[in-house]
Amino acid sequence: MIDNVRLSQQAKGHLMSLKRRTGIPQWNTLSRWGLATSLADESPPLVRDVVADSNVEMSWRTFAGQYGDVYLALLKQRCAAEGGDPADPAAISHTLMVHLHRGIGRLAGLQDLRDITDLIALALNPHPHPVDRDPDDDEGTRR
Repeated sequence: MIDNVRLSQQAKGHLMSLKRRTGIPQWNTLSRWGLATSLADESPPLVRDVVADSNVEMSWRTFAGQYGDVYLALLKQRCAAEGGDPADPAAISHTLMVHLHRGIGRLAGLQDLRDITDLIALALNPHPHPVDRDPDDDEGTRR
């Protein structure tokens, strides 16, 4: 249903920053975290159109990995919830693009995001502060 995932130049820049900060080298892994972050928010993305103008492109299989059916089901559900037709491949692709880009942008905006444990903390406690650090500790030791 979805053949390829192509990112905007802005999302590419965000992913490059996230790769440096987290040490996670794969675009697809960080992109999955971004998608999950956005889908966890019940509000629809404000951005309705995304220009995929970067040279970062991956196949759906590379993006979704072994959980492609799960991601596709989540996207179809969200597409329907936001008024789209979950049987329309273009509507599902649109849902993917707007949520993927919103999620990548949100992750990039989390300045305390430093490694995989911070991503896990975000997944376990998305509100209000994804990472609880001691503000007086420059090493970022968790409380």
